[in-house]
Amino acid sequence: MTAVATHPAVPAAPAQRAEPRWVRPALVLLLAATAALYLWELSASGWANAFYSAAAQAGSQSWKALFFGSTDAANGITVDKTPAALWAMSLSARLFGVNAWSILVPQALTGVGSTWLLYATVRRTSGAAAGLLAGAVLTLTPAAALIFRFNNPDALLVLLLIAAAYCTVRAIEKASPRWLVFAGVAIGFGFLAKMLQAFLVLPAFALAYLVAAPATLGKRLLHLLAGLGAVVVSAGWYLAVVALWPAADRPYIGGSQTNSLLELTLGYNGFGRITGDETGSVGGSPGGGWGSTGLFRLFGSEMAGGIAWLLPAAALGLGAGLWFTRYAPRTDRSRASLLLWGGWLVVTAAVFSFMGGIIHPYYTVALAPAIAALVGTAAVQLWRIRGNPAAVGLLSGGVALTTVTSYLLLDSSWQPWLAPTVLILGLLAAIALFFVQHFGRIAAVLGLVVLLTGTGAYSLATAATPHSGAIPSAGPNTRQMFGGGGLLGTTMPGANLTALLRNSGDHRWAAATVGSNNAAGYQLASGKPVLAVGGFNGTDPYPTLAQFEQYVREGQIRYFLGDGMTMRGSSSGSDAAARIVQWVAENCQMTTVDGVTVYDLTA
Repeated sequence: MTAVATHPAVPAAPAQRAEPRWVRPALVLLLAATAALYLWELSASGWANAFYSAAAQAGSQSWKALFFGSTDAANGITVDKTPAALWAMSLSARLFGVNAWSILVPQALTGVGSTWLLYATVRRTSGAAAGLLAGAVLTLTPAAALIFRFNNPDALLVLLLIAAAYCTVRAIEKASPRWLVFAGVAIGFGFLAKMLQAFLVLPAFALAYLVAAPATLGKRLLHLLAGLGAVVVSAGWYLAVVALWPAADRPYIGGSQTNSLLELTLGYNGFGRITGDETGSVGGSPGGGWGSTGLFRLFGSEMAGGIAWLLPAAALGLGAGLWFTRYAPRTDRSRASLLLWGGWLVVTAAVFSFMGGIIHPYYTVALAPAIAALVGTAAVQLWRIRGNPAAVGLLSGGVALTTVTSYLLLDSSWQPWLAPTVLILGLLAAIALFFVQHFGRIAAVLGLVVLLTGTGAYSLATAATPHSGAIPSAGPNTRQMFGGGGLLGTTMPGANLTALLRNSGDHRWAAATVGSNNAAGYQLASGKPVLAVGGFNGTDPYPTLAQFEQYVREGQIRYFLGDGMTMRGSSSGSDAAARIVQWVAENCQMTTVDGVTVYDLTA
């Protein structure tokens, strides 16, 4: 971000400079602290999201279940995502047994890897100090402290997108189509973790390469086509395999209404998230919505605590960087990195702010790498040109802006002394930075403390709080949405019911019940496959009543658990689950075990 008008000599690329001796120990310390934060008391969350834990359990018992992401080892129905995030968890459970540590440790290690990769990426364009600061900001983002200690697929998505950013930066340096293909492969596998969300970074990466790669326009376009081809191949191979695999010999594709992964990709997990037209969706507000959309959605009460702490500072840093590099050569790497991270932030934030379909607060972890990179880059680059009055003003303004944001976000009912302390120190730091020629490095240290105090405190509180259920949130006083019983929550069965399932005999499924979360609790406790009727929401048309009757006649299911659940919100999905519940109640013998209604389907 060097101002060309005052610094005509263009410095060497940061990655090529000799680094100070303190860099490597600082990196080791950062990664060790990240590992400690993400691994500390990790098992306190138990099964975390039992829906995915049960799928990992199934994958540890059946290779087919692992490949397809089945919710049970008998391969009845899959999770409602592509399964890449389950593969590491399932393999870990195969090696170390099915327990909270074997399922959650891969997520924590993914977080450590994300911090290291972000450091390495930012370092190549802005130097080691910027990389270290970016890594620290990522580690201390509450949404990251939540997701890297939880077993939702967002953790792997973040790692793969940062890997794609690293490859794109390498590609820009020498106009390398090989590195651009590697970036495409990483994004393609990001699709296998969380489907179309992985593609939100594509416009930013393409723009950065198109603007800054040192090659002719024709070659740049051809290289981008090669990278796009890598995305298509690395994402499309799985779609092709599932489409070509005989439907009778694989599990039903959960979340779809036609047993189609392509439908799931484009509908429920695709454009339906933008428009709100998601067949089979339940939940949200009583009216079926998912909160108010708009420009300030990310600063609302549900999302702000996880991600908004340094969002204004990142936006300020992006604007400042683009201004200071406005006269730089086309191939300037610093500006290219701003386009990459800034485009990532702007496109993803815009989609999250205005999408009308399902969205949860933890989705915002996808913004964390871009925010961290922009803050790290801007802070260090502005400090390097602190002789420029505009740079000093921006540094001071950035700290003041972060101070006010932190003061507003800190919960007055939690550590009430913290908010006024941050406000006082922040204002002092902003003043000290404005008069940096007098205060020197003391101003920088105080500014860094203020930048990281609010977000760091919330991250520590997030790590200290056990999280479970389908929709976790960050912060000290979190609501675990749908974390208890019911269709979207998981209740672990009592000892008598667990023993009943374990001794259910030789059946394909020990039991069936409506909804994947209900099934997950029974399956994790008993170690036996449990069929999730209707999939995650109970609204998928699998099994149909005819299929269920056939399973019962053939003795494939021993018990049916529960008397049916009332759907949350409205749904346009299948009513097959409701019809099955009615059929079971009319035709099978009922008893109660540990407070749960049990129907013996063999009676």
